[in-house]
Amino acid sequence: MQANTSSLPPSLLLILFLVLGAAWMSLIFFLIGVSSGWHKLSKRFLAQSEPYGQAVTVGPFFYGVQMRFRTNYSNVIRLTAAEDALYLSILFLFRTGHPPLCIPWNEIQFGRAKFLWLRYVVLTLGGQERIPMRISERMARKLGILERLPNCEAQSVL
Repeated sequence: MQANTSSLPPSLLLILFLVLGAAWMSLIFFLIGVSSGWHKLSKRFLAQSEPYGQAVTVGPFFYGVQMRFRTNYSNVIRLTAAEDALYLSILFLFRTGHPPLCIPWNEIQFGRAKFLWLRYVVLTLGGQERIPMRISERMARKLGILERLPNCEAQSVL
């Protein structure tokens, strides 16, 4: 005699798989937000309004962006340089743990870095938090950030 081994219907298994997969990915995105410093920045710089005045937006595609611990935000981050602040946002699908940010220009320090033949602009976000964000010179040029840079030599970055 065979035991009655009932299994879950395939449609219920698919739904369970999708729900658990979404929960797992949300946890991963949240942990990335904590490790990169985004979570720390969101405590003070949560975006409460739209960009003020003339604004230039770049991204999310075709630009490389890295934050603390080389956390890579390439192809998922959008940066908007407005008169009042730098606005950062993540594509909706990856937004868990990454609320939109608005960081005033006086809370950003600017520097340069290079690695091999590549040149970068390093933005240190938050006077207290000091979260590094590395963007390409091309992205900084499109945002108008190069005009804000002090005349300093590039530092070598490993």
